[in-house]
Amino acid sequence: MSPNAHITSHRKPRRTATQSWVVRTGVAGGVLSTLAVAGAGSATAVEKPTEATMEMPAINATISSSIAQSAAATQQTAFGYQESAQQDKADDTAKDASKQAKDEAQRIADAAEKKAAAEKEKREQDEARASRATERKSLGVKSATDSSDEASSAASSSSSSKSTGSGSSATLISFLQAQLGKAYVMGATGSSSYDCSGLVMSAYNQIGISLPRVSQDQSTAGTQVGLSNLQPGDILYWGSAGSAYHVAVYIGGGKFIGAQNPSAGVVERDLSYDMPTGAVRVM
Repeated sequence: MSPNAHITSHRKPRRTATQSWVVRTGVAGGVLSTLAVAGAGSATAVEKPTEATMEMPAINATISSSIAQSAAATQQTAFGYQESAQQDKADDTAKDASKQAKDEAQRIADAAEKKAAAEKEKREQDEARASRATERKSLGVKSATDSSDEASSAASSSSSSKSTGSGSSATLISFLQAQLGKAYVMGATGSSSYDCSGLVMSAYNQIGISLPRVSQDQSTAGTQVGLSNLQPGDILYWGSAGSAYHVAVYIGGGKFIGAQNPSAGVVERDLSYDMPTGAVRVM
């Protein structure tokens, strides 16, 4: 074979320039399309978180505000309950103190009532004994007076400085009886109204005997006598001698006349009405 004989070539035929450009253009277009699709997907993927990120602060702020308002309301309610509880406790304490004070006052009142009842019972017993003794003595004195009026008158006239006769007692008692029903006025000494010591002083002035003005002094103005040994004209007193708070005049028969109080005025009472503490004799 000739060296110049045609040998079949194994190389691929070369593409033309136009074909190469088309291929390159197609590849480039495919790459760009792929990038565009990827970019679009990426943009879509990024866009959604961006929207969520922008909305979250507003939502969080609303929730935070609601929570804060709820907490404030809860705290205010708690303060209201606490204040109400404190007020209830204070009210209960005040009620307890008031009840204790009321119970104590009632206890004191009951004790005073029992004491007064015991004292009244004792006075009534003493009065009953004194009344019996006085009645017996009064009967004896009346009999002796009836049988010796003349002797009594002589004895009365023989002592001008000390009126001890029945005439002075009668004058004293007659004056006191004339004042019955008149008003009791504190500090008054007659003639339309009296207080207790004012009446006693005015009565004794009728028979020429001057007495101190107040009951405390009148209770020590004469000789102390026992309640079982009373005579008409004796001054009765209530309270301690020297600090008596009330006085009256014994008129015999278990009775006395005195300016009792503003509601009763000048009255005649039995000794049983209110037994005196003691008595003094100034005639």
